[in-house]
Amino acid sequence: MGKKHVIQKTEEEMVKEGEQLEKTLSKEQKVLKTSTGREGKFYIFSSYNNTILTLTDPMGNVLASKSAGKIGFKGTKKSTPFAASKVSETVGQIAEKMGIKKVQVVVKGIGSGRESALRSIASQGFEITAIKDVTPIPHNGCKPKKPRRL
Repeated sequence: MGKKHVIQKTEEEMVKEGEQLEKTLSKEQKVLKTSTGREGKFYIFSSYNNTILTLTDPMGNVLASKSAGKIGFKGTKKSTPFAASKVSETVGQIAEKMGIKKVQVVVKGIGSGRESALRSIASQGFEITAIKDVTPIPHNGCKPKKPRRL
């Protein structure tokens, strides 16, 4: 298997990311308060090549988005379940900093990372209110080719 290559961030990059997070947190209209706490939605898109996780508020405004490639995985390692769990851990940490407690999960795609990303979100202590699969399914397929004329 070999070593897992994950990019280590320098202190300057971590400070910049923290400043961007503070700017996002200062915009209170993005995160809506409810009577039982703050809510959000996790969108998991898992393809054969990558896993993308997006955190939004209940209205659909994007708060944070990460992918396996953005974290530092390259090539075929991006499509692994391990990479998907790491992506969900990083987005989950951002959600915790924003104070989000209840989440709805929307899963799309047929990649290998969809289950592990969902399990990782559940293990972080979020209250999952709904899990929805919105993977597109072909109903009748493509139109067949015309018969060949000789």
